[in-house]
Amino acid sequence: MIKTISDKNRAIQYVAHLAAWLCFFFLPYLVFFPRLRDFSMSNHMLTVIVLNNIMLMVFYYLNTMVLIPKLLIKEKWFLYILSLIGCLLFFLYVPRTLAMMIYPPEIPLNVTENTRGINRGNRIGRIRRRPYADFFNTVLFLLVITFGACIEVVRRWLQTEQNRKETEHERINTELSFLKSQVNPHFFFNTLNNIYSLAIVKSDKTAHAVLKLSAIMRYILTETERNLVPLENEVAFIHNYIELQQVRLTDKVQVNFNIEGNTAPLLVAPLIFIPFVENAFKYGVSTKEQSSIEINLKATEHTIYFYAKNYIVHSENNMMENTGIGINNVKRRLELLYPEKHQLSHLTENGYYIVNLEINTLS
Repeated sequence: MIKTISDKNRAIQYVAHLAAWLCFFFLPYLVFFPRLRDFSMSNHMLTVIVLNNIMLMVFYYLNTMVLIPKLLIKEKWFLYILSLIGCLLFFLYVPRTLAMMIYPPEIPLNVTENTRGINRGNRIGRIRRRPYADFFNTVLFLLVITFGACIEVVRRWLQTEQNRKETEHERINTELSFLKSQVNPHFFFNTLNNIYSLAIVKSDKTAHAVLKLSAIMRYILTETERNLVPLENEVAFIHNYIELQQVRLTDKVQVNFNIEGNTAPLLVAPLIFIPFVENAFKYGVSTKEQSSIEINLKATEHTIYFYAKNYIVHSENNMMENTGIGINNVKRRLELLYPEKHQLSHLTENGYYIVNLEINTLS
């Protein structure tokens, strides 16, 4: 498949080059020559034009495929300029000489009596001495060389940018994979600790907790391999996680999870909200005093608003300064997945820890 695409691109390049040369060579003659009355082109002039065009093509590709890569790109300025001067001299004199050998210029019929006594060689020399032709050919040569140099430099710059973007894309994918590999074990470690605590006290809620954990594991194993998942699936995952956490909570903890808007059409990066939810349960739950956790998620046409607020348990207050792998992980993932398309803020206010996250899902 890749080879087919490459061959197709190469064929398009060949056609584009051919079309550009045809326009370059024939357009001036089609525009200007029909305006000249009784214009006729001699065989000698036609030969000169054909040879000049062939030489221009040769020097264009010689410059772009040899001189620029071998000399200009390697900053061998003197050799590059010297090579161009040599090519220019070759272009000015060799095609004219070859044309003289193939089709010598015809002698005009209205030549005067004073010039008839001049030998053939002198007449030919006099006829072909046209300084403006050398100037025109020099300008044409420099135009083609300059245009070719610009095209090649731009092409190389675009290729470098493409390679840089591909390298950056691979680096980001590698980093994201690494971050995901950190999230999953970290998440399971905390969840298994909760189930273990239930098993120790032989709670009747243990079986229900294992069932919720299996649903969570199924989601992580099947959905998180994708770059984006439906927002409604992520919401269901958060529901399962909250229910799993609630089996170990007492009546002193109040948990509210509110959803607003239509979540069905939106896509979001998997596990992007769960570190904040996990953090709320980790540092906002107390078995000795009243505590509360509030989680809101609002979906609009292209934006997701996430809000998490948890009471800071005084015995754990010093731990809020270090939210662990999960929070730092999700911050980095947001920077990679939603550059300049998200706003994250977190603060401590009146004994509560508050997180606000806004994600623009528009591509």
